[in-house]
Amino acid sequence: MVILLAVYNSVCLIASIQETQTDFNDLGKLLLGGVVAAIVFAVAFTFVRLRLREKNPQPSNFISISAPREENKNG
Repeated sequence: MVILLAVYNSVCLIASIQETQTDFNDLGKLLLGGVVAAIVFAVAFTFVRLRLREKNPQPSNFISISAPREENKNG
């Protein structure tokens, strides 16, 4: 479903870009805007991913072969 929405939006964007007359300056601005948008998206995605990792830490894969030390309650 998400892929379908992404394809539909990209088709609409390409159609709107093709209908307008552009020269090389406008294309450079579009390219620069796309690069900036991609960088902002990557930074935001990384930030959200790190926040979720901090809230739900993964269990350690470390296995100890020694028994844990317990205090003697009898004295």
